[in-house]
Amino acid sequence: MVEFLFLLVFAGVLVMTGISLMGMVIAITAGFAVMALAGLLGVVIKLLPWIILIAVAVWLYRGARRESSIRSSRPRDMHRRKY
Repeated sequence: MVEFLFLLVFAGVLVMTGISLMGMVIAITAGFAVMALAGLLGVVIKLLPWIILIAVAVWLYRGARRESSIRSSRPRDMHRRKY
């Protein structure tokens, strides 16, 4: 919402200063790109604790699966000799 208000005020200031239509379109496009990236970065920072929690859970789950696959792939009779 703040990004949208910024673009409206930005466009208004450009109109009041007499910038050409092409310059205004380019400036608004650049402003939109910068504000969109800033908004996405804000969402990532806000969700960072959940992202870390999911990464740790996946890491632990893969580690548990890897251990169980190693246990099941070992032969049970390693101490017996085969002649």
